[in-house]
Amino acid sequence: MKLAFQVAWRFLMSAKRQTIIIILGIAVGVSVQVFIGSLITGLQKSLVDTTIGSSSQITVVSDTSDATFSNYTNIISDLNASTQEISVITPVLDLGGILSKGIDKKEILYRGFEFDTANQIYGFDTKLTEGSLPTGINQVVLGQTLKTDLNLSVGDPIDIEILGTTRTLTVVGFFDFNVALINDSWGIGTLGALQDILGDTTKVSSIEMQIKDVFQAETLAQTFDTMLQADQLKTENWMTQNQELLSGLQGQSSSSLMIQVFVIISVVLGISSVLAITVMQKSRQIGIMKAMGILDKDASRIFLFEGFLLGIFGAITGVLLGLGLLYSFTTFALKPDGNPVVPLFIDPSFIGLSAMIALVASTLASLIPAIKSSKMTVIEVIRNA
Repeated sequence: MKLAFQVAWRFLMSAKRQTIIIILGIAVGVSVQVFIGSLITGLQKSLVDTTIGSSSQITVVSDTSDATFSNYTNIISDLNASTQEISVITPVLDLGGILSKGIDKKEILYRGFEFDTANQIYGFDTKLTEGSLPTGINQVVLGQTLKTDLNLSVGDPIDIEILGTTRTLTVVGFFDFNVALINDSWGIGTLGALQDILGDTTKVSSIEMQIKDVFQAETLAQTFDTMLQADQLKTENWMTQNQELLSGLQGQSSSSLMIQVFVIISVVLGISSVLAITVMQKSRQIGIMKAMGILDKDASRIFLFEGFLLGIFGAITGVLLGLGLLYSFTTFALKPDGNPVVPLFIDPSFIGLSAMIALVASTLASLIPAIKSSKMTVIEVIRNA
């Protein structure tokens, strides 16, 4: 085996230009795979973060005419105990109301949160443009659009008509979600504030959560539906509510996979054809070695080692080239605000897998010339010399 490795290395070194071309061919294939795969994965991650990264991915709601339900603390405990996939879970109480300031009125959705957990979903602290989050039962944070429409400032009092009564709230801050509907219609308060208005501290209107793998939302939701059926509750999840987005993400994954498969096939065919030609070029040397007693299996190992060595150098070069392409793309392809069009996303496991696939593919590509080499006889070499 050592002899076969040494001969393989000498064959490669004796035709350095050809060796470099093959390595570059493998490297281009690997770099395309790394670049396309990482780019699409980064795009998917960006789209997911933008669309559902700051919202509930699975939501538990009532399955009856009553929009609220009680016993939510036990339900949260049961859901947490049933799986390790939940990353954050929080109760929410929503009530519709009308804000009034003088003659100006605006309909809003007044939402009550436990901010310790809800902030991990919505990132309220990063969405605040001024002021602070509410802490008291008569405090509210409003969207930027409501601030403009009602001419409000931090510290202003504002009336809210809700459940047939009117309360006066103090505006303690303003937020900007960069979503017009939210900025125009949400009012944010503490869960206790909304429960105080409802007159029942045991009820909420929903339980919202985010999970570790967003693409498991539908499967987990089905499991939760079975658990919650006895409590007359059901779930809603982002995958069923965003079918077009999901189809787009799946289409991106499929196209990325197809590109990578065809790249690998082209690399395999290229290596196989070049090494097959090498067998013919080195037939005289192989015939001499066989005449000197080298075994057929050792003759075949020469080309297997060649494919393996080419795969190693091609994979390393390709990974470096792919990372360079990624860095260049995220450096020069920028939005008007200076951020990359697609954020740089490097997955070591994917890059390692790409390199391993290239290595295995180049080794397998050398099987055809290896078999041809093992079947070559001394008489055949002399006849064709």
